[in-house]
Amino acid sequence: MTAETLCLLAAGLYFMTGLLTGLWKYRHIATSDTASAPVYVDIAHRASLMYAFSALLLREFVPYSPLDAAGTVWAVGLPLLFFGLAIGTYVLHGLLRDTDNQLQHPHRLGRATIPGVLIHGFMWALVAGEIGGFAVLLFGFGRTVL
Repeated sequence: MTAETLCLLAAGLYFMTGLLTGLWKYRHIATSDTASAPVYVDIAHRASLMYAFSALLLREFVPYSPLDAAGTVWAVGLPLLFFGLAIGTYVLHGLLRDTDNQLQHPHRLGRATIPGVLIHGFMWALVAGEIGGFAVLLFGFGRTVL
């Protein structure tokens, strides 16, 4: 699979997730006494839409990648993977209704408590994957255009 195709596939999946979580969010708003949805249902909806367009933005930088085809797939794949994992986490917290802040101590997942080192380790991997992957593409763009 090419980097461009991977970006478009992710954009489509994330956008559909945004549409479906929007329906979920609306259902909560329409049936809730407070006319509101659980925090992470709202976050999942917004993040899915945002990441769909972020995947398209990544695709626009693919032609400028300084890497070969396989390296470019990795450069876009890492951010896309972490976008998807973030959305999945938000959906899970929305289903479980276990927290309104996944980074608040203690770190809850349903009735379980997750060690902070796992949460923060994941967050640092996310930072490295998302920023690192895009930094490669942005560097290629700068080198080519500037």
